[in-house]
Amino acid sequence: MRLAILWLVCVLYLVAGRAHIVNPEPFLTITPNWVAVPDGVIFWTGIAEILGAIALLQPFSLRLRKAAAIGLALYALCVWPANFNHMLIDMARDDGGWGLAYHVPRLMAQPVLIWATLWAGELIRWPFGRKSRH
Repeated sequence: MRLAILWLVCVLYLVAGRAHIVNPEPFLTITPNWVAVPDGVIFWTGIAEILGAIALLQPFSLRLRKAAAIGLALYALCVWPANFNHMLIDMARDDGGWGLAYHVPRLMAQPVLIWATLWAGELIRWPFGRKSRH
């Protein structure tokens, strides 16, 4: 199961990283105004996602895999405000944009992505680890 989640997480980050680099416009429209140099931030986050996915997937160094998992999980946490910003922007539109049916699951998926990244990187065992015998 860990291998399947590892591959899923890595594919998601590779696809997202490529999208950040090849088509940054959708990401720029949801980037909060307080982000300095948003086009540079979008580009470099794409690079970080791709490199993080490669490092998480490589089989040679558990230490590098764990570092990649921490980096990607922190990244997912840090971009969560952009997901909220996207929802607020959409909800302010006359047509409601993508709507709550998209945004609520998307916002709820971010903690799952963070967990999956840390679990795939072998940093956490919950909920599949051994149970203590207290």
